[in-house]
This record gives sequence, C-alpha cells and structure tokens, in this order.
Amino acid sequence: MSGAPGALLVVGDVVTDVVARHRTPLAPATDTAATIRTLPGGAGANAACWAARSGRGEVRLLGRVGTDAAAWHERALLRAGVRPLLVPDAEAATATVIALVDASAERTFLTDSGAALRLSPGDWSAALLEGVTRLHLSGYLFFAEPSRETAVRALRDARDAGVPVSVDPASAGFLTELGADRFLTSVEGAETLLPNADEARTLTGHRAPEAAAAELSRLFPLVVVTLGAAGALVAEGGAVTTRVAASPARPVDSTGAGDAFAGAFLAARLAGADPAQAAEAGCRAGAEAVTVVGGRPPDRMPGD
Repeated sequence: MSGAPGALLVVGDVVTDVVARHRTPLAPATDTAATIRTLPGGAGANAACWAARSGRGEVRLLGRVGTDAAAWHERALLRAGVRPLLVPDAEAATATVIALVDASAERTFLTDSGAALRLSPGDWSAALLEGVTRLHLSGYLFFAEPSRETAVRALRDARDAGVPVSVDPASAGFLTELGADRFLTSVEGAETLLPNADEARTLTGHRAPEAAAAELSRLFPLVVVTLGAAGALVAEGGAVTTRVAASPARPVDSTGAGDAFAGAFLAARLAGADPAQAAEAGCRAGAEAVTVVGGRPPDRMPGD
C-alpha cells in the first residue's frame, strides 16, 4: 500500500437498531425470552464507522435523520471517528430496524425506513465531493424516491469529478421488489459493486456466486461478492480473479457483517490496497463484526 489516503464520503442510511437476540424459536401469540438492545446502525453509517476505525483518511457520512434522534446519532458517529453531515427531518422519524437474531446468529429485519429514504436532491451538492477521493453509496437509497434521484445525482457528479464510486446493493428483498434491471440501470457508472451472495443471485439469476460475480464484473470494473463464513470472491473483466478465505470467528450476531466488510474494504482501497488485499481486510472486519451485538465496531459503541 502506498500514497496518502484522501477522504471517503459515504451517502446512506442512519438507523436506530433494536436488536433482539432469542435463543429459542419465536413462539406465536405468546412470549419469547430475548436480550434486547437499542443501538445506532444503518448500512451506510455502519460502513462509515468501520472505515474510520482503520484510521486511514477522513470519513464523512451524509444521511437524513429525524429530529427525534439526530443528536444521539451525531454523537455516536463522532465517537466512531466519522464526520457527520446529517440532515434533520422534522416530518419523519429516524429510520428504525428491528433485528431478530436467532441462536445461530442469523438475523431477520423488520424495517421502517423513516427519514432515511427521504434524502432529497436538495440535500446533495457536488461541493460535498471537495477533498473526496472515493464515494460510497448505500443501496438502500435506490429503493425509493427521492433518495434514488439523490444517489444517481451523487454518482453522476462523482464520475464527472473523476471520483470512483462503490455501491452496496444492501437487500435482496428490496432488489426483488425494485427489479434487478432497474437497479443496475440506476447504478450504471459505478466502479465497484459489493453484493452479498443472495444479492448477486438476485441481480443475475445465477445460483452459483462465482457465475454471478463473473457476470456482474462485465458490467462493473470491480465486483466483490461476500460469502459470509466462506469468505469473498473478487471478480474483474468477466472472471473471478481471487477467492479470499474468511477469518475464523465465533458468531454472536451477524447484523452489520457486510457493512463491516464494505467499510474495511473501502478504507484499504483508499490507502492503496489492491482488490485482493482490500477483500482480506474486509473479511477480517466481517469476522470481528459477528462477534459483537450490533453493526458498529466493538470499541466504538456508545454507552448512552
């Protein structure tokens, strides 16, 4: 790795996570014992925090939050080393996700997008790219208007400024609702796509992640498909070029593992790592993320 890192700008979602860990299967129409915590989260915000943890260059986050929790989220981001560029929304509450985490550490999300997907073109300015050498867009922005228009405008302005753009597709379920073709059209021009295996399958129709990664790399210069405990695939020019093994971990909560991968991957790329090295950094961060509750780095979680 070489060179002085510039700034990473993440445009994405800031979410209040309610994480409920239950050891036994959910019991319909009655009580199920659980350990419940309320934590700061959001795919975009989580990725920014993991990127900042590397200490390589400045990390900024643009997102929209309700006035109900704006100050709490801003403090959490500052403690994580992220420069918050939060837009307060007086009409919608901060996005909230209920994460149901079972005994295997697998999670199911109930999502209220709230203010997150109300990020509007008026919240964006090309001036936000000043000093930025990499832009990352959370895929959640592409699943609603006006946030999709905002994300497309940010991508276009970054391309015009010569700033490489990465996109995390974010949700196989939402991709299915939006349509793969529509999503791929919206993110055309991105340099890097960071799907997980389910998202890659949804975008291509290929069940094998290797085939999906190869096909997507015909559309984007660099594609990295995360495989959970199986590591990650790096694909370029229509072929898988590297398979990276996962780091060993004893999972507690898989919430935010993909965000951790994205943040560490981008920080490494910002510092001059090649795709394989950056994917290795991402796998290390993802393995660490599953050992703690919530989606943020363990030593940065706020105590208030």
